[in-house]
Amino acid sequence: MKRTLAIEFSRVVEAAALAGYKWLGRGDKNIADGAAVEAMRVMLNKIDIDGEIVIGEGEIDEAPMLYIGEKVGTKIAGADAVDIAVDPIEGTRMTAMGQSNAVAVLAVGEKGAFLKAPDMYMEKLVVGPDAKNAIDLNLSLEDNVRNVAKALNKDMSELTVVTLAKPRHGDKIKALHAMGVRVFALPDGDVAASILCCMPESEVDMMYCVGGAPEGVISAAAIRAMDGNMQARLLARHDVKGDTPENRAAGEIEIARCEALSLVVGEILPLDRLAKNDNVIFAATGITKGDLLEGVQRKGNQVTTETLVIRGKSGTIRRIQSTHMLNRFDTDLQSIIC
Repeated sequence: MKRTLAIEFSRVVEAAALAGYKWLGRGDKNIADGAAVEAMRVMLNKIDIDGEIVIGEGEIDEAPMLYIGEKVGTKIAGADAVDIAVDPIEGTRMTAMGQSNAVAVLAVGEKGAFLKAPDMYMEKLVVGPDAKNAIDLNLSLEDNVRNVAKALNKDMSELTVVTLAKPRHGDKIKALHAMGVRVFALPDGDVAASILCCMPESEVDMMYCVGGAPEGVISAAAIRAMDGNMQARLLARHDVKGDTPENRAAGEIEIARCEALSLVVGEILPLDRLAKNDNVIFAATGITKGDLLEGVQRKGNQVTTETLVIRGKSGTIRRIQSTHMLNRFDTDLQSIIC
């Protein structure tokens, strides 16, 4: 991919973040998500790429979405052919409620760069470069924590694990506390949590959760670019939400869709299956202030954003602070972001 595409994709997540911010604290996550989806779609279609959405957010909770298989970009002669994984708002509930750590995020790679999977649940285990050889999802979480602590030469009391504050993680959190590990349980937002494992200024050592597959693939692109490690496995809905008739029916559909993609539910997926090479671009813009990024700040007609851009080929990590004049956006974005 052309190096200049990195700035183009930063503009995509900036627009999505601004669109989501319009609905900050207004209580309707689907309206916020729909606005971010449309802003992202508009911006993607302005870029000289021949792009395809290969994994996207939306099917689990019936939210608005950029659908799997959707074609985006100008598709002009000579345009880079790319696959795109998107989450227009990671943290729709946080946006609707005005809570921290909501971001707009995407990852872009060459054709075939990303795992193609349905929008379903995924178990994820992430560490930074210094513990990249210490994880194995075949082992218990407790054994993985011990191995990571050993690799980092840390006592259990010095180790920090991030997870999501979901009922399905309650027993895991109790087990980690019993080991003396410090646990940060976030309402949502495992992409940001995953990336914090690899940021040099972060105190996060490991991320573990069962969350969405789109977020897992997006995280994998960034983790690979930053020389960390990640393992994951797809889980059917009835294995996560309980074996009710409704969940069983949904889970059977997910299993069938995985089989059509030559995927096995429950199979451990190493990092090089989630993100297959280093020629990727990751971009995220903060909607609300969080541990990874500042949120959108508005004063009159001016808004400021902070965007993280990671280019896998060079390993470069950039933070871009931008000030936007709302009345100078293109007409097709005005109604979405203003």
